[in-house]
Amino acid sequence: MLTTLSIKNYALIDSLQVDFGSGLTIITGETGAGKSILLGGLSLILGKRADLSSVKDPSEKCIIEATFDIAKYNLKSLFKEEDLDYEPQTIIRREILPSGKSRAFINDTPVNLDSLHALGERLLDIHSQHQTLQLTNDDFQFQVIDALAENGGLLQDYTLQLSKFKSLKSEFKKLQNQKIEAAKELDYNLFLLKELEEANLVAGEMELLEEEYETLNNIEEISERLAASHELLSSQEIGVMVHLTEAKNQLSKLAGFSTIYNAVFERVTSSLIELDDIFAVIEELQESLEADPARLNAVNLKLQVLHNLMQKHTATDVTELIQIRESLKEKVSITENLDSVIADKESELSSLEHKLNEIALKLSKNRIKAIPGLIKQLEDILAILGMPNARFNVELIPSDTFLSNGKDDLKFLFSANKGGQFNELKKAASGGELSRIMLAIKSILTNYTQLPTIMFDEIDTGVSGEISNKMASIMQQMSKTMQVFTITHLPQIAAKGDTHFKVYKEDVDEITLTQLKRLNQDERIVEIAQMLGGINMSDSAIEHAKQLLN
Repeated sequence: MLTTLSIKNYALIDSLQVDFGSGLTIITGETGAGKSILLGGLSLILGKRADLSSVKDPSEKCIIEATFDIAKYNLKSLFKEEDLDYEPQTIIRREILPSGKSRAFINDTPVNLDSLHALGERLLDIHSQHQTLQLTNDDFQFQVIDALAENGGLLQDYTLQLSKFKSLKSEFKKLQNQKIEAAKELDYNLFLLKELEEANLVAGEMELLEEEYETLNNIEEISERLAASHELLSSQEIGVMVHLTEAKNQLSKLAGFSTIYNAVFERVTSSLIELDDIFAVIEELQESLEADPARLNAVNLKLQVLHNLMQKHTATDVTELIQIRESLKEKVSITENLDSVIADKESELSSLEHKLNEIALKLSKNRIKAIPGLIKQLEDILAILGMPNARFNVELIPSDTFLSNGKDDLKFLFSANKGGQFNELKKAASGGELSRIMLAIKSILTNYTQLPTIMFDEIDTGVSGEISNKMASIMQQMSKTMQVFTITHLPQIAAKGDTHFKVYKEDVDEITLTQLKRLNQDERIVEIAQMLGGINMSDSAIEHAKQLLN
């Protein structure tokens, strides 16, 4: 419930802070005193867009802050969804800056207007004749019926399953479209995959093949140059190894004379060992060298295949070709397995659809059971409120599609006069009748669900004294289980309140300001007497006011 309201620098309000209690709170005041300003400030708390023109002094910041006791509202899940810190005493603050920008905070955490609205509508319901149009809204009518039908748990389950169903259906359609597109590409992908698989690709093989090709393609030159190198190393006349061996023999006789000669001897010996090893390698290469035209042709063909594939797939090496091959394998596999995947999804959809139909049927049955009770309670209350001939006809019409709250369409029909034709509420009921219907519905709902704080804004407009007394009794009854505010011009209603506030204007330093004052018992008598007989109240008006209060 709303426990504290603070308004600074808003419209005709300089600074105002007021505490509220439970029960029925009455707000009265002359026309133009500023009751609409109070509602405007509360509307900002509920997420209404801010307007710099509403700020009293545009050079200063406007601040509107409200404290709510939300311990009984079961709002922890909402706070979690909005990523907010939950506090049983929750503070909502709106600020309008001189720049025209506005900021919103919930427990000092900055929030956007969507988050503010999501919480605000669970805390405070400002109801005026304009809001009675909500009565003609199908969603609201369903909310009323479902509250009486105790469909809350079923609706949560239905909403969850419907979300899964829609998500799964979207996946199913994507898979079907994917299958159509994949089928067009399957043959081509299979052709490309076959080419790559037949190439027997091995990472790094291209470099090896190119090296082998160079060897086989230049075998005569290699053979000649290896033979020449062999001759230069081993020939008796010119062979390097022969002469180096002789040099080694000569130096070996000097090695003992000095370390210098020994060092030269060792270096020659080392060179001779290295040359001997090189000579052995050359001999091995000569022995392994063999012309193989068939192998040369095979290597050439394989290289051509690899070059062609790399050009075709714009690949830089064989490793990339292998990656492309694996990607094609996956595409082909997915395409070939799509039928199985689609069949699984279709089975899941069928199962979910069956589950949704079961829940929707339970919702419908509960609604059908609840409707007669709702009609009786509405008609009984409206008879008390001066509409003895009011009649309702509520029809549930089965739908073929899954709607947001089941598979029912709704006809909520009304007749105000005896023997009159049933018609839609917005066509059959006047503004005053709609107000009384809304009051009746809200009073019924208090027995079935936890309603937010409700503020009735002159819902009694155009209502006679006797009927207003009945309306006040209903509000009083509602206030036993919830916090109720009512802005009224009728003394019969004002006298029923647990607390009474007066909105008034006063001039301070030649500036008109709106003030809000809590009235004590004597002040209430005066206020109600003035509501009965005007400013120049008579003794009889005062006595009447006392009687109403008693």
